[in-house]
Amino acid sequence: MLVDFNTLPEESRVWIYQANRSFSEQEIEEISNKLNIFVENWAAHGADLQAGHQIVYKRFIVIGLNQDMNNATGCSIDASVHFIQQLEKEYNVDLMDKMNVSYKQGEFIAYKTLTDFRKMAKDKAVSKNTIVFNNLINTVAEFKENWEVPASESWHSRFLN
Repeated sequence: MLVDFNTLPEESRVWIYQANRSFSEQEIEEISNKLNIFVENWAAHGADLQAGHQIVYKRFIVIGLNQDMNNATGCSIDASVHFIQQLEKEYNVDLMDKMNVSYKQGEFIAYKTLTDFRKMAKDKAVSKNTIVFNNLINTVAEFKENWEVPASESWHSRFLN
């Protein structure tokens, strides 16, 4: 059952998929429509899952699931991963690689491999104040409070002096 992402309870489960490039306006519209259809039909052992989604900064697909209603099961999580993999193929974009880093560079969102980000930290091209995206968060509350944070407040801090 599709609901507005912003109405999901704070403890709702969140999955974040970062793209290795920005989506065009047309792609955002198409992907949003596909997400609507997927989420509307998403189920766990035949039980409806109450979920919502959003595309943030033209680069992040965020799916939230109200686990108070029904929990995701292995099969339903597999279905969501399969759906994301289909988007990867259809739009020639990488959404599943968690070993890359997105961060703010002024008004822009930069995307680097972890190796490149480490080198940039060593070369002082990024600092503890650089705003990074912590895609390892698990709940709507964490998404609101701890997703977009200075590198010093994220797992990225291990690469900074």
